[in-house]
Amino acid sequence: MNSMRIVMLGPPGSGKGTRAHLISEMYDIPIISTGDILRETAENNNERGKKIRKILDRGKLVPSEIVNELVKEKLHELDTENGYILDGYPRNEEQFEALKKTLDERKEELNYVLYVDIDDKILIERLSKRRTCPECGAVYHLKFNPPEEDLICDQCGTKLIQRRDDKPKVIKKRLEVYRKETQPLLEKYQEKGLVKKIPGNVDLEALPCIIRGILG
Repeated sequence: MNSMRIVMLGPPGSGKGTRAHLISEMYDIPIISTGDILRETAENNNERGKKIRKILDRGKLVPSEIVNELVKEKLHELDTENGYILDGYPRNEEQFEALKKTLDERKEELNYVLYVDIDDKILIERLSKRRTCPECGAVYHLKFNPPEEDLICDQCGTKLIQRRDDKPKVIKKRLEVYRKETQPLLEKYQEKGLVKKIPGNVDLEALPCIIRGILG
């Protein structure tokens, strides 16, 4: 198999992470998730970890300069011989340019930009009905994956919460930011002929077949 270097793009709640994990399993390539990297780094007690933890605790976005540095480091750490999946990166113009520079330094090119295509109304319903366990991190959906006992975590018995980011008003704001900052990157990648659409509102059982049809 030739190396498969993929960027996952799509609005918040579109299912990028689910699709990235499925592709990772199917093609045996690592995922580089900016969300995961930031959470891992925030757990460190060094200067950078403390700085990121403070930013995340305030609900703010970590500056692109830090994110670019972390992604570049992660690319060096992982076995990327068969490729990799960038999930949640690049998010804006600054990150787009940083990734381009990193790829040039590594003498690599992207093979695919997978755009998760989904209607805003479905996104808002999906996210606004999501509930999270503040203790163990388990995620539920009131419609598709409800807990056995109303608003109580099946795994640890803690009362579930709705994250601030999952409230309809905040979701709409997140979508506005996405349209402004990330959507333009899609157009840049389309000009390069890299973009393939992947549906965001299909049964999980259908995804492997769809993915094979796109990636081969």
